[in-house]
Amino acid sequence: MKALLIGESRKGKTLAATYELAEFARRIGAQSAMFIVDAEDDLPKYDGRLLLADSSSCGQINPPAHAALAAEVANRENADIVVLSHSPYGWDLAPLIARALGAGQVSEVVDYQEGVYVTPALNGKMRLFNKPRTPKVVVTLQSGAFAPADPPSGAPQVEKLQAPAQEKKYELVALEEPEATGVDLARAKVVVSAGRGVGKVENIELVKKLAEALGGELGASRPVVDAGWVEASRQVGSSGKAVAPKLYIACGISGAAQHVAGMKGSEFVVSINTDPEAPITEVAHVNALVDLNQLIPALLEKLKG
Repeated sequence: MKALLIGESRKGKTLAATYELAEFARRIGAQSAMFIVDAEDDLPKYDGRLLLADSSSCGQINPPAHAALAAEVANRENADIVVLSHSPYGWDLAPLIARALGAGQVSEVVDYQEGVYVTPALNGKMRLFNKPRTPKVVVTLQSGAFAPADPPSGAPQVEKLQAPAQEKKYELVALEEPEATGVDLARAKVVVSAGRGVGKVENIELVKKLAEALGGELGASRPVVDAGWVEASRQVGSSGKAVAPKLYIACGISGAAQHVAGMKGSEFVVSINTDPEAPITEVAHVNALVDLNQLIPALLEKLKG
């Protein structure tokens, strides 16, 4: 299988989500090449062929031009799959590339199982298993679903592309940074999440203290967010953020399928829960069947030392 990865760059910097595309290709066993519109002085850390279109001639923001060039490259490379991030850039390009290739499109992929692409549905309450009928397919990946375990490395073999002359329909006026929320769960190495089983809103502070003591971020399940105990930017699950930290601690979380879908990429999972029958016990590497009000203060005391 051959994959063409569509990287992203902003202000001359390769976006971290680009490296998730390479990790996806590695996991599915695909031979990959990467296409990116970028400046030549800041290239992705990628150990493979990099097909580079100069942003000064192609335009940093020009979806029709970028998509047309990406489709041309996909045909030339005979790519079976074109992979983009599920981002505003990916949303713009994916349908244009799919139309140009006559390919099926699968959006917001969170898992891959032997030719089947898994996506969330019904606001994260269910998962769809998609098997495209077309020989070629274009997919977008949910952020964090295929986070690489190791920092990106490698020097690409660069092949410069000549952008075709096109009518200029877009002009970049400015780039506005989104309002900072102070949290990026998808990049956190440690996530400590609170579920409905914490009992009351006051116990959220206890879970937050454990996250801070471990140098991590506070996460939450959907019921906790719906109750207004934690802001939505911290929700983990198929209807929230997909995370893949080295350590994930689930506090009072039952382990519903939609939550597990968002944290299944975690390297090591600890569950703090008084219910021995909770589904999370089948996912966790360590289960602490104890009240979090007893365990977390003890952990915090140990961490102080």
